[in-house]
This record gives sequence, C-alpha cells and structure tokens, in this order.
Amino acid sequence: MKLLFGARAAARLALLALFLGGSAHAATWHLKPGDPLQPAIERAAAGDTITLARGRYTGGVRIDKPLTLRGIDRPTLDAGGIGDVIRITAPDVTIEGLIVSNSGDKLGEQNAGIYIKAGAERAVVRNCELTYNLFGVWIEGVKDVVIDGNVITGKRDYRSASRGNGIQLYNTTGAKIRNNHISFVRDGIYVDVSHHAEFTGNRIHDVRYGTHYMNSNDNRWEDNESYHNRGGLALMMARRQIVRNNRAWGNSDHGIMLRTLQDSVVEGNVVAGNQRGFFIYDAEFNVLRNNLVVDNIVGTHLWAGSKHNQVESNDFITNREQVRYVAARDELWGVKDGNYWSNYLGWDRNGDGHGDVPYEANDLVDRLSWQHPMMKLLLASPAVQTLRLVGQQFPLLRAPSIVDPKPRMRPEHENWSKWRDKHSPATR
Repeated sequence: MKLLFGARAAARLALLALFLGGSAHAATWHLKPGDPLQPAIERAAAGDTITLARGRYTGGVRIDKPLTLRGIDRPTLDAGGIGDVIRITAPDVTIEGLIVSNSGDKLGEQNAGIYIKAGAERAVVRNCELTYNLFGVWIEGVKDVVIDGNVITGKRDYRSASRGNGIQLYNTTGAKIRNNHISFVRDGIYVDVSHHAEFTGNRIHDVRYGTHYMNSNDNRWEDNESYHNRGGLALMMARRQIVRNNRAWGNSDHGIMLRTLQDSVVEGNVVAGNQRGFFIYDAEFNVLRNNLVVDNIVGTHLWAGSKHNQVESNDFITNREQVRYVAARDELWGVKDGNYWSNYLGWDRNGDGHGDVPYEANDLVDRLSWQHPMMKLLLASPAVQTLRLVGQQFPLLRAPSIVDPKPRMRPEHENWSKWRDKHSPATR
C-alpha cells in the first residue's frame, strides 16, 4: 500500500512538473480596440507579451511584472489628460511601437508618458511616439535603461516653464539614450546624478536647453544634434565626460556650455551660428581638440578661472569675436599643435604650417568695449584705432588675452563653409 501510494505520488509530481514546465513558456496575448488593457496586464504572467492592434486604448496603466507591450501598426494609448499614461515598477519591461499620448499636466506629480520607477531595471522604450505628455519619459533610480528611436513632443501649446522635459533621468546608472527626436518640451534631455550613461544620435530642437545636465560623471555624448534652442548642450558640475562629434547650431545663447567641468575630452564637435559657440565657465583640466567653431557672434566665451585646459587643433573661423576672455593673466592655447584663427594676420616664412608670431585673441580696445558697451559706437574712430595701435606697441597697456604661440595657417576642417549662415532667427 505504501509502495502504491508512493507510485501515485510520483506520477502526480511528474504531471505537475510537466504542467509547470509547459507554463514556463512565455505566452502572447492579442488585444483589439475595446479590450481593456489593465486586466490583460494583470492576467499575464511574467515574461509574456501583450500585442495591441491598431486603434485607441485607455491609458493610465501600471506594469508590475516583466513583460513586453508591443504595438502593431501604431496603436494609441491615451491617458485622457490624467496621471501617467504608463507607469513601470518591475524589471525587464519592454514598450515598443506605441503612440503614448495625453498624460496629465501636474509638474509636482511628474506626470509622464512613460514613468520608469525605482525597481524597473533594464526597461526598454523603443520606436514609440510620445506626444502631448508633460514629461516624455521619466526615469528614476534604475539601472541599464534603454530609450531608443523614439519621437517625443511635449504640450507645445503650454509656455516653456509649464512643460516637462523630453527625457528626464535622476539617480540612474548605465542608461543608453539613443536616436531619439525631441522637440517642444522644456529641456530635451535633463540629467541629474546619473553616471556611466551613453547619449548618442539624438536630435533636439525648439526647446529651452537641448541637454541640461549636472552632477553626473563618466558619461559619453556623441553624434547628437541640437539646434534652434536657447542652449544646445549644457554640461555642468561633472567629471570625465566624452563629448565627441556633436553638432550645436543656431541656438540663441550657447552651442556647448562647459561649466564646472573637469577631466573631460571635448573633440570633433561643430558649434555654428550661436550667440556663443562655447561658453566655458570654471572648467579645468579638460582637452578641447579638433572642434569647428564657426560663424558665432562670440566663438568662445571664457570666464571664471577656466585654466589648465589643453586647447589644440581647433578651427575658429569667421566668428564676430573669436574669443571673449576677461582675466588677470594670459592663457596659453595651442602650445603643442596650435589652432587655426581666420583673423590671424601673421606669416609663415619657413613653411612649417604655423605662424611665426603668436596669435592674441583680444586687446585693450576689446576689453574696454566689453566693460563699456556704448564704446562700440566709436570703434571705427581714429582715436580708438590709435588706442588699439598704442596697446599693441606698448606692453604696459596690453590687456590679458588668449595667446596661441603656434597658430596654424590652414584649417583642419575643409568643409567648414557649409556651416555658415546657421543663425537662430533670434540672433539674425
């Protein structure tokens, strides 16, 4: 009897194991317009996929288990202007192929198209359209999120200060923000206390700051384009950034701001047609090389003790002011390889590709005109031109300047002229 009972128990356990093994395979749930989404999420098991056919669905859903929510032919998930459209609280959730629309508009509650909350590690938002949301994607307290290939537009009928940001990251690690097109939000990408992230291939326009970034280290900014904003790329209070091959043009204030930035590499960028190409404030021990700074009102505004930077092989071309520099002593740029300055008037007698006399960006007249702007009305007068000449001849009257001891005679960027006339309407 005991043996028979043992055999039956073993058979039951085998059947149970077979059943559990079969149920371990992920299922796919197919919804059509009119089907409620939240109950389907609650019925689904971890690892399942829910597909939505083309049509409209009610938003305000919560995802608390690993699953994939996939749109077929761009269905719309609409929150009706209340709360978040989608809130994710579980790891390994993927959202793809949806139109995510019409979140609430309460800044204090951080209403978002997709809110990725602490615990939602490795969330993926891919190939979605996030339209008319306060914040496009809010990401907080998670690791290894991927936001890739999305189109994000805000509540464009709201004034800028009342909008949220396109993508907001706070206290994250390892995020990958790639190939997104962001417009008509407050700031395109807002980053705070987020490290070891990649921001690549994004296009941002018609916002306040293309990127507003602070208190974050060890990140990579590459191949992003930011235009027709107030500011392009603003990196503040950060260390060990790689800022490479970005394009910031036609912004009404700065192209790229480096504020309280240390130990970073800024190379291969184009800053064109901005009020200020580079705005460098309290930045030290950085490398700036092979950047094209062209046709800005001020090519580079250097301020607040920005020193000990290596500035080599950059092209400064047809900026109305190449450098605006106010300090108590000269700062040397181009010590090793030199930079190209389109207004350099020196010569190269030995043909080594470098000028024989140093380039000085500013003189006494420049400094006086910055301190007394009305003086610009007299710049063409004989008296001011005489003062400029005297300042050049008598070092005691000389103003501290950016000095390049090895100015290059030819630019590194042969196609620089295509970046002319890119000004924002606000600066034309």
